Amino acid sequence: MDIVYIKELEVETVIGIYDWERKIRQRVSLDLEMATDIRRAANTEDIDNTISYKTVSKRLIAFIEQSEFLLVETMAEEIAEIVLSEFPTPWIRLRLGKPGAVRGAKDVGVIIERGEKPA
Repeated sequence: MDIVYIKELEVETVIGIYDWERKIRQRVSLDLEMATDIRRAANTEDIDNTISYKTVSKRLIAFIEQSEFLLVETMAEEIAEIVLSEFPTPWIRLRLGKPGAVRGAKDVGVIIERGEKPA
């Protein structure tokens, strides 16, 4: 199993359960690992034979910027569904953080794995 990854993609969005959070945009940060087999892309040097991290990033930025969620858990599930349904990967690992949400902590959030992890 090979991994195509995106690390520390930062996007501003409306996220949070408190009234004041519903009125501002806050930064979320994500790391995404997507299972794939890169050998065909490596042999052909054709981007169509792999997962384009640029295409995935653009899709997720557009989604997150337009979204409004109460919980990072809900946002993480929606992101996972988008990636698994729209891109050629059977498995993902996603870390979705909300930097600055807790005083004294650099970051808080969730890490999820979804799909079938290839051997």
